Amino acid sequence: NDFLFGKLKQSIKKADKIDITVSFIMESGIKMLMKSLQKAVERGVEVNILTGNYLNITQPQALYLLKGEFRDKINLKFYNDKNRSFHPKSYIFHYKGDGEIYIGSSNISRGALTNSIEWNYRFRKSENIEDFNSFYETFKDLFENHSFDITDEVLDNYAKSWVAPKLYKDIYKIKDDIKVINFYEPRGAQIEALYSLNRTREEGFDKALVVASTGVGKTYLSAFDSKTYKKVLFVAHREEIILQAMTSFKNVSPEKSTGLFYSELKDNNKDVVFALVNTLGKDEYLNEQYFSRDYFDYIVIDEFHHAVANSYQNILNYFNPKFLLGLTATPERLDNKDVFAICDYNVVYELRLKEAINRGELVPFDYYGIYDETVNYDNILYKNGKYDEKSLEEALQIGKRADLILNHYRKYNTKRALGFCTSKAHAEFMAKYFNANNIPSAAVYSGEQGEFTQQRREAINNLNLGKIKVIFSVDMFNEGLDVPSIDMVIFLRPTQSPTVFLQQLGRGLRRDRNKEKLIVLDFIGNYKKANLIPFLLCGKPYNKTQLVSGHIVEFEYPEECHIDFDLSIIDIFKKQAERELSVKEIVNEEFIRIKEELDHVPSRVELFTYMDDQIYDNIRSHSKCNPFKDYLNYLKSVKEVNNKEKLILNSRAYDFINMVETTSMSKTYKMPILLAFYNYGNTKLEINDDDIYSCFKKFYKNASNAVDMLKDKSTRNYLNWTEKEYIALAKRNPIKFMTKTHSEFFYINEKGNMCINDFMVEYINDEAFLYHFRDAIEYRVKQYYRNRFEVKRR
Repeated sequence: NDFLFGKLKQSIKKADKIDITVSFIMESGIKMLMKSLQKAVERGVEVNILTGNYLNITQPQALYLLKGEFRDKINLKFYNDKNRSFHPKSYIFHYKGDGEIYIGSSNISRGALTNSIEWNYRFRKSENIEDFNSFYETFKDLFENHSFDITDEVLDNYAKSWVAPKLYKDIYKIKDDIKVINFYEPRGAQIEALYSLNRTREEGFDKALVVASTGVGKTYLSAFDSKTYKKVLFVAHREEIILQAMTSFKNVSPEKSTGLFYSELKDNNKDVVFALVNTLGKDEYLNEQYFSRDYFDYIVIDEFHHAVANSYQNILNYFNPKFLLGLTATPERLDNKDVFAICDYNVVYELRLKEAINRGELVPFDYYGIYDETVNYDNILYKNGKYDEKSLEEALQIGKRADLILNHYRKYNTKRALGFCTSKAHAEFMAKYFNANNIPSAAVYSGEQGEFTQQRREAINNLNLGKIKVIFSVDMFNEGLDVPSIDMVIFLRPTQSPTVFLQQLGRGLRRDRNKEKLIVLDFIGNYKKANLIPFLLCGKPYNKTQLVSGHIVEFEYPEECHIDFDLSIIDIFKKQAERELSVKEIVNEEFIRIKEELDHVPSRVELFTYMDDQIYDNIRSHSKCNPFKDYLNYLKSVKEVNNKEKLILNSRAYDFINMVETTSMSKTYKMPILLAFYNYGNTKLEINDDDIYSCFKKFYKNASNAVDMLKDKSTRNYLNWTEKEYIALAKRNPIKFMTKTHSEFFYINEKGNMCINDFMVEYINDEAFLYHFRDAIEYRVKQYYRNRFEVKRR
């Protein structure tokens, strides 16, 4: 054939220098040229690429592919003059004593390089030196004077705001219609996430969380990322998930041996082991007989929002991998336990629902918020953030409500629907009602089966075959379901957890050739937290003012999505926002909820970990209501100080603890100093060089703390430091500033050692003081991780 691709390969092969300018670059084209460019760069060839960012035609993942492979070995730039169109397509090659140019219509895409109708003209420098020099000088001017470098920051910002042009979504539809041979290589968002994972390891992190919507391919992402590691563990909580994952890993790395660890299967000598958390998490398997602590180099925790559960914690606390990857579509705090904290707030990549739809990775949806006046939730018992299950079940099982649901279902010509119910009896009731009205349906749930129940796999098969039209389920399809053809989801219960709401919505958003959109029917009454829904749909933080103003129709919802709330529901949202408690009352309610959940007064770390995201974000801008600024006095205000704490409340011990709570922290350097004084509960009033060295070395052995060291040029080589360098750092930074800004507590004695003032001697063995001293240090470290993540996110 006479494709441009073949000609470019030949030219790249013999070039000494390459200058490319194209108006856009696509993943498909870069993948074709990658091997040729790799060989050129290995030969020391200078490669300059100039492209455009106009109208979002250039795909972020194409640029991430280039950056990930070459870093600073090629020069990659965006054209920057927004007042002029940018449509050039030229490939300039410089050889010894000659050169050549291809100029015409081909950008870097598979079609443009192969079988699209493109016109390109090639001429040699030696045949037309004047024209060659004219084109080359124009390229040099554009590259040097009308462009800017595509740095990591520039690329991250471009990717975050990138919306797939309409033509891409049409291409996806064509792709979904064509049966193609599967080549297992990273694609789309996976390329971006892999780049971020490699970058975070270079920064020194040993654990990371990837947040990406259902359908983006997180399991394949983990298979690609772990490919270079010898021993890999994949942990999930459902059999279907680990079996699907094993297939994915085999496709990516067929040379590796794989095994299963659940039920009767206990493979413990394979390259990649796929384990059910409830099996592996038992003490009888977490020992040297089955696996040494460092057996696995790389651990993947799927559906990471479950990782707060004890069985997951047992696994995480036992193993010591070189890298830990958490995967989730919904990291919002399940049961308000902080999922982010488990990965030290190192979220390396996020592609939320709105962005995934905007990029064409998922289908758009038409959402109908339908006013349900058949249930009055004010009459249902509500305690500890939940409705009483029995009372709720009875309220939802009424014919009038079933009629409302059926009538709305019949408005849309859908083929495969999934309805989310509150209980087994509720699912049975709905399946019976739909069957009685000639709509074949089944109920799916665990445990004892009912008249209309089908097993999970049987129901999915029947849904795919068209034998049933609706599955009514209870907690069985929130995750782990892969039925792309589902074209309707029906919310039949009050969904107050952001995690569950987004999981259920995500069940129907996978692309499928027979589906352009998902229909969402949400039956909303006056239940608590209903007013979160519009914010979950648009991916924005909750804002009370916007609800009170009634402007939710102006929210920026995902591209091509249609959102329709009944007017009565908008009124419910408004009234709920108006009735909201003050910040102080909300914090106190949250404190009580967490105390009841833990069955003891929470420490600072526990309150911080379990506190709802929105409440924590709120108190940061209301410092007077922030319990973390002065936790002992907060406990006093809610009558939760014990007798031992009362004794230190009006003492210098209290002042010392409050100093730890409020001392400024641009880095973590002060914390190992405080830990040296704490000395594992055997507090010292004086610390010497050995104490400082020991604490610093141990503290910065933790990869999340070590990031501070790696980012600073003067401390980057800390792994090779002797005691001398650690002591020098401590003295020029935390010791110098702490003895200056907190001189009422710290001083340097005649031996040059750092000391705590003698008036603290009466407290150093005090139980309450030691508890709050340690808790305040641990809280400040966790707070630092979170703040670092927030800064990075902005």
